[in-house]
Amino acid sequence: MKIIKQTKYLYFSDESKGYNKKTKTIAVINKSSGYLLAYIEWYGAWRQYCFTPNLEFDTVWNNTCLKDVLEVIDMLMKERQIDKPKGE
Repeated sequence: MKIIKQTKYLYFSDESKGYNKKTKTIAVINKSSGYLLAYIEWYGAWRQYCFTPNLEFDTVWNNTCLKDVLEVIDMLMKERQIDKPKGE
């Protein structure tokens, strides 16, 4: 597990597999319970990273946690822009 960001309530872990993968998969994990709450993954149809909640159980998100998720999505989108070859 490679933690890319830690907040008051959440861990964001890079779960990407393979060295040539163009996009990352980030697990959103509750710090106190260790439960996998969601993933942040590339959604090709929209050409952007999106938040996908874990449907195994219900979760409740406050504005602080949602802001943390948004910051990680923004970071991933900026990385994608930097890595993208010119002309794409």
